[in-house]
Amino acid sequence: MSDYAIKTENLEKIYGHGKKAKTHALKGVSLAIPRGSISAIVGTSGHGKSTLLQLIGGLDKPTSGSVFIEGTDISKLSDNKLSEIRGEKIGFVFQFFNLLENLTALENIQTAMMFSPKQPNRAFAKNKALELLEIVGLQDKAYSKPGELSGGQAQRIAIARALANDPPILLMDEPTGNLDSKSEQEVLEHILSVHKTGKTVVMVTHNNELAKHAEIVFEIRDGLLQK
Repeated sequence: MSDYAIKTENLEKIYGHGKKAKTHALKGVSLAIPRGSISAIVGTSGHGKSTLLQLIGGLDKPTSGSVFIEGTDISKLSDNKLSEIRGEKIGFVFQFFNLLENLTALENIQTAMMFSPKQPNRAFAKNKALELLEIVGLQDKAYSKPGELSGGQAQRIAIARALANDPPILLMDEPTGNLDSKSEQEVLEHILSVHKTGKTVVMVTHNNELAKHAEIVFEIRDGLLQK
């Protein structure tokens, strides 16, 4: 098995058609992220950071080039197989949480398990969700809905949801970008504790304090990886 959890080779992403409409978001990005590491992808807005994370996570497909997740080239997979890989290998955390507003914290975490190839039964899913709530220190919010949570609490629920299927890789797009300084610190502590369990963590961030905790920092500028 490869020592790298994630590799990209000559990754290109072009949006739009025709000469005027084309946006060259990524221009031949090649990088390698070691298994069990914590990495940050930094750079100015609009230069390709989030596009790169979306391609790594299989949320979009490259125009050309390859993305390898634990040795599998996901850029060549069918949509069904790609969904399986995402459900088994990757957890996502987004800036605006993306929690389902009509569901409780507990139900939001359980919902993520529906996408696992293992499809746990309802009792197991509930117990696992309760364990994850305890890990992020929010077992008392199990039956609260997102509108009843602070931003920091909502993001910690989102981290618990991302861990629901015990993926080896956690991808985070501006995980503290929508938080006040106190909540930011709480979420950072949980990100670091998750990394200590052996997971590969990749964060897109504008936050210099967050990036300081990364073992590897990749800078993207004008769609290019800076050396």
